[in-house]
Amino acid sequence: MPEPRVPAMDPSSDIHPTAVIEPGAVIGPGCRIGAYAYLGAEVVLAEANVVGPHVVIEGRSRIGRGNRFLQFASIGAGPQRDGWAGEVGRLEIGADNVFREQVTVNASTGEAPTRIGDRNLLMTGAHVGHDVQLGSDIRMANGATLGGHVQVEDFAWISGLCAVHQTCRIGTHAFVAGGAMVVQDVPPYCLVQGDRARLAGLNTTGLKRAGLGHPELAALRRAYRALFLRGGTLAERIAAARTGSPESPEVRRLADFLESAARGVISARRRHALAA
Repeated sequence: MPEPRVPAMDPSSDIHPTAVIEPGAVIGPGCRIGAYAYLGAEVVLAEANVVGPHVVIEGRSRIGRGNRFLQFASIGAGPQRDGWAGEVGRLEIGADNVFREQVTVNASTGEAPTRIGDRNLLMTGAHVGHDVQLGSDIRMANGATLGGHVQVEDFAWISGLCAVHQTCRIGTHAFVAGGAMVVQDVPPYCLVQGDRARLAGLNTTGLKRAGLGHPELAALRRAYRALFLRGGTLAERIAAARTGSPESPEVRRLADFLESAARGVISARRRHALAA
């Protein structure tokens, strides 16, 4: 007879007696598991994670150090899609993230995991769909929703009650205003708002908080006007933006993002010509 599998628990971890830890789960040192929490058989927790009461972590989930999961969060469940037959997907989470109450994070549909980076804050009721690639230092406010295969770059902010369509991208330091419905890519460093979301200018406040100075902001303003507020083909506008600020890494990143867009990029209305 094979030896029965038992959870691998470091003795320094604090596990409430009502928590259910399936055989095969791995719990690193210094973890705290709250009342009535559930950890599936293929879950691996690194050190110093805090799993609150009634939290469910399942699937093939690999979780780095120092994360906090507040009550009723659901982490690693299968994808919400037609035809899902119960296959166990994969999820990888980095370090020092906070998952507030009732956050849901779905595992992937295949071998490539849903992936979440480091130091993210997902507020109450936020949802991360299957196969999403979430970077680091991102804020998702209450009720923000990411459809499957969405990509969100570092330092983006997604406000409350926003919904992002499947396969869209949110660029670095972008700001999606409250209630926005996003159906195309959001360019880096920009602010979008409305239903359907439209460009409203640069995310100037966020960029200043991130430490960008006057030269960097001036270069981005020139690029914004060239890319979104002038005529010509997309290739011509990208070339004009690059020529206007050839030394700016931010402008290069913005131009590269537009060149690689598959769903198209959210555009600006002419009346916002002075918003940047």
